[in-house]
Amino acid sequence: MELAVRREGAVTVVQPAGARLDAMVAVQFKDRMKAAVEGGSDRVVLDLSPVGFLDSSGLGAVVAVRRFLRDGQSLELAELTPAVQRVFRLTRMDTVFVLHERVGDALHPAV
Repeated sequence: MELAVRREGAVTVVQPAGARLDAMVAVQFKDRMKAAVEGGSDRVVLDLSPVGFLDSSGLGAVVAVRRFLRDGQSLELAELTPAVQRVFRLTRMDTVFVLHERVGDALHPAV
């Protein structure tokens, strides 16, 4: 799975290229995310707007990325599609991650 990585000020924004984050791509996703967060800024925002399907392996991969974070680094999620948002809600992972409706909301939080 390819990832688009860009810097937006003090935030690293990562966007997967695939529409599915499932068992077929979970390991590759974790490996690429590890590389992206290692050199990333203190805040990493995962833009999930292209992802229309997320299974338990995909969810596990997103959760596993948190282990790669260095002290003081955070992983936030943005633009979850309704199906992906439902998985996060059902598994209560919406209480573990900071979720943003849009990437712009993560880049420019309201005061």
